[in-house]
Amino acid sequence: MVPRFTDLTAPQIAALPADTVAVLPLGAIEQHGPHLPVSTDYVTATEAAEAAVRAVAEAGSAPVVLLPGLAYTKSDEHHWSAGTVWLSWDTLMRTLVDIGRSLSTSGITRLLFVNGHGGNSALGQVACREIRIKFGLRTFFAHLSVPADQGGRTSAEHEYGMGVHGGHGETSLMLHLRPELVHMEHARRNVPEGLREYQHIGFGKPVSFGWTSADFGPDGHVGDPTGATAEHGKAIFEAAVGRLAEVIVEAHRFTTPA
Repeated sequence: MVPRFTDLTAPQIAALPADTVAVLPLGAIEQHGPHLPVSTDYVTATEAAEAAVRAVAEAGSAPVVLLPGLAYTKSDEHHWSAGTVWLSWDTLMRTLVDIGRSLSTSGITRLLFVNGHGGNSALGQVACREIRIKFGLRTFFAHLSVPADQGGRTSAEHEYGMGVHGGHGETSLMLHLRPELVHMEHARRNVPEGLREYQHIGFGKPVSFGWTSADFGPDGHVGDPTGATAEHGKAIFEAAVGRLAEVIVEAHRFTTPA
């Protein structure tokens, strides 16, 4: 059973154990190329968060409650495309901080964001500090896996660390979670191999750069989804859920060393 915030009454929420971890999935509604649905980031974040919360609750490892996922976030790198519904950075910042304020009124002291969209990362980390300063919550920001454009590893060597959007990993995940929504007949390789000539600037390199998905062609994805499989997606998903479950337990007992 998944302990859901929305299933509880106000008195039940007020009576939650001290240091209960509230888990908030952050997704996105944005184009993911011609082969994946615009809900990709929302699906992966909410499914992984739910599975991790279930695992922790059933094991009794830590008190935890699942908040409804936030679908609309900062997706302006895909602003040019049909299907992208995005919030400005300041709207999302205010939204996250307001959620933190509301949770503090409910007696929640620990908030874990589970992020499924790389475009939320920098702003989410700032929001964590704002909520900590203004309302005293312990705040945490976790990814399903570190995005490739932020130094994480992609799941396919032939993407050269550039499977940042709609590539092998995300397509595999969706083949596992929502295969009926994946259109592999439209999948094609779109890896910007010209970036490999730069030593310092690029995805996963020391110097980042401003980009939109339209910079890499009209299809909107960046990576190579052609070899994606549901089996690989299952392995990615289960590993992510296992890590998130461990993160929830750590977030419950986390304290800043004196």
